[in-house]
Parts: sequence; C-alpha cells; structure tokens
Amino acid sequence: MSMQWYVARRVAWAVVATYLILSITFGLLVVAPGDGQTAFAFKAATQGGDVDEARETFDEITGRDEPMLTRYKNYMVNMATLNWGWSYTRNQPVLTAITEAYPYSLMYALPATLISIVFGYAIGLYSATHQYTLTDYFGTFTAFFGISIPNFWFGIMLILVFAVDLNWLPSYYQTGRGIWTFANVKQLILPIIVLSTGAIAGNMRYSRAEALEYVHADFVKTARAKGADDWRVLVRHIFRPALVPLMTILVADILGLLFAGAYITEVVFQIPGLGLLSYKAIVQQDTALVMATTLIPVFIAIIGNLLQDIAYTVLDPRIDYGGR
Repeated sequence: MSMQWYVARRVAWAVVATYLILSITFGLLVVAPGDGQTAFAFKAATQGGDVDEARETFDEITGRDEPMLTRYKNYMVNMATLNWGWSYTRNQPVLTAITEAYPYSLMYALPATLISIVFGYAIGLYSATHQYTLTDYFGTFTAFFGISIPNFWFGIMLILVFAVDLNWLPSYYQTGRGIWTFANVKQLILPIIVLSTGAIAGNMRYSRAEALEYVHADFVKTARAKGADDWRVLVRHIFRPALVPLMTILVADILGLLFAGAYITEVVFQIPGLGLLSYKAIVQQDTALVMATTLIPVFIAIIGNLLQDIAYTVLDPRIDYGGR
C-alpha cells in the first residue's frame, strides 16, 4: 500500500469521525436541560426590551423555530463551509470569538507543552539509565505527585502562596498587557506550572518504562562494546526505539494540555482562551459556539494521529502501510 493511498484513507475516515462526533454533540445539546432562551430574555428585559419579542428573536437566531432535521442539516452545512454561526452570548460571529480567544491559550499551552516534553523525557531517560538510585526514586516520587495532584487545587494553592501571601505573581490573568512584555510573562508563570506539572509526570513515567526495555538490550551492549559514548547510546540506541510508542503519548499529551487542562486552568486563572470560552458556551447553552469549540480538538486529534502514524514509519522502518 502506498503512502498516498494510506493518507487518503485516513483523511476519509477523519471526515466520517468528525461528522459522527459533531452529530453526537448536537444531539446532547438538544436534549440538555435549558436552552439559553430565558437568559437571553432576561438580558433584554434588564435593558428595557420586550420579553416576548426577545424570545422570538432568540428562536430565529438559533434556528429553534425550524424543524429538528432542518436545524441539524443547517448546522452540518455551516460547519463544513466555516459559517459557524452567531454567538448570542458574546454578540459576535463564532469565528471571531475563536480568533480572539486562541492566542491566549497558545501563550501558555505551547510553553507548557515544550517544557513537559523536554523535561519529562529527559528525566525519564535519566531515571531509566540510573535505575534504583536516589535520583530514580526522586523522579518516580515526583511523577506520582504530578499525576495525583488535582490541577484546580494545585492552581489555587499556588495562587494563595505566590499571589496572596508572597505577592510575587498576579492571582489572575489581566488582558491588555501585551504579549512580549515582562508583565504578561509574570502572569503566565503559574498557569504554565499548573499545566506542565501533570504532563511532565506522565511523560517521565512512560519514557522511563519504555527506555527500560532497551537499557539492557543486546544491541545496546554491543554498541557500548564497540566504544560508543553514553550520549550516543542514550539518543541513538535507547531513545529512538523508545520514541515510537511514545509518539502516542505525545499526541494525547498535547490534546490534554490544550483542551482538557485548559478548561480547569483557564477557569481558575480567568484566562480568556478557548477553554474558558468553551466552558462558558456550554453553561450558557450557546449551541453554535459549543459546536465550533468541539470541532477544534476533534480536528487536532485526527490530524495529530495521522501525523503520528506517518512518523512511526520514519522512526521504525519495520513498520509499513501494508500491515495497517
């Protein structure tokens, strides 16, 4: 099987998977209690508007005055054509809301991802090559601590210590401070620490476990006998074969950092990113915004797994497309 045919099949399956997930999300939103109409009418009433007229306007904006099948069809077509609708809670197009939110998520999620990959894999490899030493025990303890501690509690504790008691860092995120400024870096330190702690622990555990399979392998002993230095043995003969299964963890790690962890982190630190945007959209039953923010992690997951499988063949020539 050629690489082009394999990629084409995966892309076709990506379309089907995206369609199924969006359909399930739409169905859950339809049967969920509350529809946001009351909040919309209440907002109109507080501004001196007519409540009944506000309810009718809400139904027209959200398409609730149309049959269910028509609404479903319109949503699917709009998703495919990037016409993701209007967010009534933010009073702006959905694409505009996402465009304004995603830079805030990237500002702390990308550094946290890089930190978790570099430190997690480095500590795991060092721990595997120095098994049963004090450093190995300390790394294992750190990993269990990072995995076990809840992110929201850890974030609150960091705020209490470094923001309230010591007054070293801000307790919540404030917009309007620029991107490449020292003030912005200061208020991103705590979110990065919270987001990367659990990921470092997970990467450390998996990389240590995978590396231990090759530390005492015959080809590693042969490389050492031929005079290969420790760095070459670690990178070329231990890390490279261990990286094949670690690619799966890497994709899951990025997804967890950008979306699952973003919900908790952005709510705790009030960062106006995609996580907080999606959370508010779900609470306020903003269907158009929920559908759009659902599509983004789905798209990243599908593309990430596709790139991951292609990377398998680069890292391990024994894997081919015909066996998939």
